[in-house]
Amino acid sequence: MVPVQIRMARAAVGWGVRELAEKAGVTANTVTRIENGADAKQSTMTALRSALEAAGVEFIPENGGGAGVRLRKRQDAGSES
Repeated sequence: MVPVQIRMARAAVGWGVRELAEKAGVTANTVTRIENGADAKQSTMTALRSALEAAGVEFIPENGGGAGVRLRKRQDAGSES
């Protein structure tokens, strides 16, 4: 997971820095520093990733075209009426 993926993932789920920080159990300053390219502990990166994945984000590894994110398809139990 690279910094730009965190920003893209936040945008995909409609979260601000503070909301991601709260859900991951870190400070908003930590999220901002990481998004700006600062190094972070593996445990912090894992917490950020877990929070975003719980919200439906899938991280796409870099494969020559750049790293990215996408939202998982929802699996609704019922149908729309």
